Amino acid sequence: MKPSFARHLAVLGTGSNVGKSLLTAAICRGLHAAGLRVAPYKAQNMSNNSYVAPDGGEIGRAQYLQALACGIEASVHHNPVLLKPAADDSSQIIVRGQAVDHLRAREYFARNAELRAIAHQSLDHLIAEHEVVVLEGAGSCAEVNLRSRDFVNFAAAAHAKARVILVADIDTGGVFAQVVGTLAVIDDADREQIAGVVINKFRGDRSLFDDGVEYLERRTGVPVLGVVPFLYGLDLDAEDALPMATRFDPPLHADLDQLRIAVIGLPHISNHTDLHALARVPGVAIHVLTRPRELGNYAAVIVPGSKAVVSDLHWLEQTGLAQRLLQYHAQKGRILGICGGFQMLGSSIIDTNALESTALVTPGLGILRAVTSFVAPKLVRRTRAKLLRENEAFSGYEIHLGRTQVEAHEPLLELETAQGPVSDGVRDDELRVWGTYLHGLFDEAPLRNAFLRWVSPGWVAAGDEITRLQWLDRELDRFSQHVRSHLDWARIERWARGD
Repeated sequence: MKPSFARHLAVLGTGSNVGKSLLTAAICRGLHAAGLRVAPYKAQNMSNNSYVAPDGGEIGRAQYLQALACGIEASVHHNPVLLKPAADDSSQIIVRGQAVDHLRAREYFARNAELRAIAHQSLDHLIAEHEVVVLEGAGSCAEVNLRSRDFVNFAAAAHAKARVILVADIDTGGVFAQVVGTLAVIDDADREQIAGVVINKFRGDRSLFDDGVEYLERRTGVPVLGVVPFLYGLDLDAEDALPMATRFDPPLHADLDQLRIAVIGLPHISNHTDLHALARVPGVAIHVLTRPRELGNYAAVIVPGSKAVVSDLHWLEQTGLAQRLLQYHAQKGRILGICGGFQMLGSSIIDTNALESTALVTPGLGILRAVTSFVAPKLVRRTRAKLLRENEAFSGYEIHLGRTQVEAHEPLLELETAQGPVSDGVRDDELRVWGTYLHGLFDEAPLRNAFLRWVSPGWVAAGDEITRLQWLDRELDRFSQHVRSHLDWARIERWARGD
């Protein structure tokens, strides 16, 4: 018996990294442009790249982007369960925006029924408030050993009575096995939910794949809704991808004609979207470093956020990057520490309640006279801020357990909070080190340009002064138009209108 569908859509994948997040955003923007009240939803996300929603909590950055595509404010209901990996087998658990626990995989599965119920409640809330909900799945929707515990893929689609669009990535190869294999191993009820297939990230002559489309439709009986070409130069927030403009461990003398800024490529880097707007500035080259090297030719070094600060501090020592960073500081280089990176620059980290590690006290790099204590609850808020010496105003957000006590250094920022203005971060005595808890530093031109003038006196902005938000909005339009032009969009829109 064929299922009875509502107007909702679910974008599920044959695997991870097939492009579900961005295709979901493109479909959301298309339906929003068609005049529909649409919202995104991902029952459970796994990412250290998060965002603070206006209703007071953390969600995956991809759902923030999808909400922007829908023309609405992001909400914790768009991503009711967020897992932030802290190690290979454990994650911090965020439920409706709030950190509730730190669990290993087996412990997490033991709470499956509770989390499923919460996720379904959020989905019901969105369904009640919007005409169409576009659901995004997680990983492969065909992990048959996990099906009974999975509430992100077919279970979420069934709860919403959503048609499933199955996405496969031709760029990685094996696209026929991806699609045919997925349909072969899932059960009949799940298979009945699949209304169409999208082949994503195609490169080359599209006509050469006509026989591939014919084969898939003949073999599976499921229509191919379109073949979406790879769009070069796309700059949109993803769950875990660093900006395309960054380079990993490039040759020592690469980009010497540009203002070179090094970013320490921590194993547990978080909120790497802090770098996106900076990487897009003409004349700036961002090098992500995971191996030790001479840093003297860099205008600045950024130590970014981390989901596992103590573990990443040990990694810095083990790789030799800590010693290189200390040498760079002794050579009077400029250093910016953001959130966890700010904590690492201090003299020590205290974790009395084992909130992140088993170590009571961990020595920091000692670049700043500052001591960080991990204290619950996590501080999560959006705020307006001012760079104190330069008097430049901008917006940002905080997500951190640590509370840092600074000795003698002057504050870097002043934050507007519900309790009144508060100081944040530090400048060292020689004005060569900045530290802050605020994410989104470079998303607006005033702070971005102030930072570039600090690391390179005399820096002159190239004139591209749009905010990161404006850039994302423009890119969403471009990508959505690209996707719609290569899909059977009329059919998708009919589904969403209930026709």
